[in-house]
This record gives sequence, structure tokens and C-alpha cells, in this order.
Amino acid sequence: MERVLVVDDDPDIRKLLCELLRLSGFVAQPMASGVEALGHLDTVADDDMPALVLLDVQMPEMDGWSTLQRIRSNHRVRDVRVVLCTVKASDEDLDRGWSLGCDGYVAKPFAIAELVREVHAVLDRPEQERAAHRWAARQALVMKA
Repeated sequence: MERVLVVDDDPDIRKLLCELLRLSGFVAQPMASGVEALGHLDTVADDDMPALVLLDVQMPEMDGWSTLQRIRSNHRVRDVRVVLCTVKASDEDLDRGWSLGCDGYVAKPFAIAELVREVHAVLDRPEQERAAHRWAARQALVMKA
């Protein structure tokens, strides 16, 4: 089973996301903040490294944007896939997420099937297609404007 780190400061949302992922066959590990998630990623054994981080943006201490930047700048964990799950869903927010290196984006409130589909799609996407997918997502925003 693939591991997913669920990072959200709202305990009810965190619990819901973890349960949805568990019911979908994942091992979900809750984290209450970006700081906690980064600490975990810095110390976790390679065998226990999550395949994906499901990351909220609006959090105290360190927001999801900064957390994503730190993940991408950390040599050890920069290739971990990241899906942003947030109410921050304007075109500017989407562009920011894609440009910082997210691999997927789910706007809150979300449909359960949409969330699970996005997690699977991101995990199933071959490594060599990740950058192209980000570029295409950003281009779709440009075309929309």
C-alpha cells in the first residue's frame, strides 16, 4: 500500500481525508502543519517515505506554499508527489501551485470521487511526465484568461 501524508491544520478535515484515503487503499498519515510534515520528511526512513503529500495551503506557522517550496528544495524529498487540497482556487492560486511544483490540485469543497481520482492520477503519472503536466496546467490557465 502506498503512503500518503495528509497535511491540514483542521483536525476534522485531516481526519476525513485520512479516512477517505484509507478506504481507498492507502496508508494515510496525518500531520497538523507544514512544519510537522517537513520534520517527518526529514527523519523518515527511506522505506517509509510517503509516495504523496496531500497538502492544505492555509495553515498557521508555515503555509502550504512555503511547505511545497521547502519540499522541492530538499534533495532527499524533492521528488515526492504533492497534491494541493485547498480553498485557494483562483487562477492565480492555481498558477502559483503549478509553478511551485505541485503535481495535482483539488479545490475544497471537493467531491470524494474527485479527490481519490486526483490522488490516483498523480501517483500513476510517470516521473518523466510530471513537468510536462505542470506546464500544460499552467498553459490551460493562460488560455483561459
